[in-house]
Amino acid sequence: MTFKQVRWLAPALLWAMTLPALAGDDAGPFLRSLWLVQRYGTADALSVSNDTKLKGKLAKSLGKDGILTRSGVEGLMDLSTFERLAGNDGKLDGDEIRKALETDRPKAREMLNSQILAHADLLTTSFDMIEERHQISGVKLTDWIVKNYQVGQPLHVVVICTGNSRRSILGATMGNIAASYYGMPEIRFHSGGTAPTAFNPRTITALRSIGVEIEPTGEEATRGESATPNPIYQISWGPKETPSFGLKEFSKTYFDTSNPRSDFAALMVCGEADEGCPLVKGASARISMPYLDPKIYDGSPIEALKYAERRDDIGRLMLSVMMQSRNRLATH
Repeated sequence: MTFKQVRWLAPALLWAMTLPALAGDDAGPFLRSLWLVQRYGTADALSVSNDTKLKGKLAKSLGKDGILTRSGVEGLMDLSTFERLAGNDGKLDGDEIRKALETDRPKAREMLNSQILAHADLLTTSFDMIEERHQISGVKLTDWIVKNYQVGQPLHVVVICTGNSRRSILGATMGNIAASYYGMPEIRFHSGGTAPTAFNPRTITALRSIGVEIEPTGEEATRGESATPNPIYQISWGPKETPSFGLKEFSKTYFDTSNPRSDFAALMVCGEADEGCPLVKGASARISMPYLDPKIYDGSPIEALKYAERRDDIGRLMLSVMMQSRNRLATH
């Protein structure tokens, strides 16, 4: 690696090294309070378009003592919910907030490996970075999940781009992580394309850098028109012995036999596939969700940063969708 490449990558490496500090007891009063509101907040407060406002009000209401009061959360949480959590003294201190979060912590989240968990924690603090057009797509996906989700029953989403080598695999993996993070591993994300090529090594690097385990199986799938070798990989984001925390990944058409064939939501994450595939056979919902292809930075000194950027753009949207879905389903 050249000095120039190291200079570009250094900020990302330093940033990654700070991630473990976000998890668990070291999170600090603001982050713990943010996560509490993300779990128990009102629908209006948790709208992605209001995320910046939510953080501003929460920071102001916490003050220096790190205590949440009834007046401080007004408009952010239903007051009856706050009173149930706070008890007789009408306030939530750090220990009470920590206890409330631990009590309601999804079991599936505990099964994520620590590096992935810390990265997901980080992305939940940046919902304000989700673009408006993706906020709209997220609402559509949330509505579909809430309408179709049944506890313990698989619910499938297929993330589609042209080559099924970059955005679709990033989207499927981050979707599965988000579903586990919010305790809904029954929601299974898959990837597919319209003109498959191969699982790009830069995509593999971007996912491995946050703790996703990706190992070659030694098998190869059918090659696409480009005749590029198409190896099959085993991806894991939790215990390898638990099927719901892993899947085999390779480049394939969205209608490949390894993918669901009916009653799934199709997420169109690239403009070319979105325009060229107006009808996705078998899908009960088709949602346009285009992202810029990180491929355009291939060979540049910032390619790793751009793949990580795209991974996180999609990841924070998936996490926001799962947060909204979990909260809405809890009120049904």
